[in-house]
Amino acid sequence: MGHDVMAEVVSASLAGLGWQARTLDCMALLGPRAGWASDWVFRRLVARPGIFDGLHFAHLRTGSRLAAAMDRAATPRLVSALREALASQPADLIISVFAAGVPAAAELAASRPPRTASRPPTASPRPRPRTVVLCPDALPHATWVREGIDLFLVTSPSGAAAVRRYAPRARVVVVPPPVRPAFAHPPPRPAARSSLGVPADARCVLLMGGGWGLGPVEGAARALAAAGVHVLAVAGHNARLAARLRDLAGTSPLVHPYGFTPRIAELMSASDLVVTLPGALTCGEGRAVGRNLMLLDAMPGHGRENLQHELGLGGAGACNPRPPEIVASVLAALDRPGPARPARPPGEWDQAFAAAMVSIGVGPEHQPGAAAGHPEAAGDVAADPAAAGTRP
Repeated sequence: MGHDVMAEVVSASLAGLGWQARTLDCMALLGPRAGWASDWVFRRLVARPGIFDGLHFAHLRTGSRLAAAMDRAATPRLVSALREALASQPADLIISVFAAGVPAAAELAASRPPRTASRPPTASPRPRPRTVVLCPDALPHATWVREGIDLFLVTSPSGAAAVRRYAPRARVVVVPPPVRPAFAHPPPRPAARSSLGVPADARCVLLMGGGWGLGPVEGAARALAAAGVHVLAVAGHNARLAARLRDLAGTSPLVHPYGFTPRIAELMSASDLVVTLPGALTCGEGRAVGRNLMLLDAMPGHGRENLQHELGLGGAGACNPRPPEIVASVLAALDRPGPARPARPPGEWDQAFAAAMVSIGVGPEHQPGAAAGHPEAAGDVAADPAAAGTRP
């Protein structure tokens, strides 16, 4: 779900620069059977931390023969599907926000003739699109990096160093984590609590397990409520978890259950602490609202790296994913005195993103149609791939 959010944010930011954007979904491009199988395998691997940790640290991070074989299995199918999609709706820029799309974007761009100032973008064959990779995770692994990508966007200096591990001369820009506008302007805490039915003077935490509702959300909600803490418990797309949380709320009035909801900014504003998996986008949104984080060490692979990164930034704690330990860590964090954490400045992401785009010739003054003297009002960009849908 974090990749879906990135596609949403990037599309909105590009619209502010005068570009038209649409989003392609990697799993859909693989085809219904292959996409379903890939999703199923990934979910099974994440549910087995030791296996996923081994895959991530021993193979994806090192770019082993197994990782290369995984690329070879998916990339030709993705290249073919992406080429077909762009044949009907050409693009001047491809932004990959999901690792599997990076090799396909790089290969497709390399097959096109170079872009030159004297060549109109509407000439046939269409010139090479610019290529950008946006990785929100702390350390991009080998699949995220390919030679020939015009620009890599990462959210920390360690992320930049990780990119240059695989492509030493890569152009890399460090940007703030992308966040949706709602998190830059959340409702005030009193208003948020009033709308959610949380007393103004109560202890309150937001408890989440990502879009899939992973981790011990139900057990932690029950234990925290028993300790006298109001719990805004979010199940995401996990329908079974959502039903169990509703049942729990029937016997525990301190549990406030939610399924997949667009009110996360409001829920964060109402809370004293955000208890969540170390997903990069969720952590960035929590910091944008000005909330401290308690991170469940329940996400293997890149989640371990994100956890260490967030702890290094400050304003975050970590706990084991067992309800008694979650309660102990949360109560200690709520008891710990300290100044309120400032929210991130509004517009920080958009300003950094716009500056990075201008550095490769993408901005209001660099629209392909306008630059070539054509009547088109804006260029086209494909954010490859994240959200489940297509934007005109």
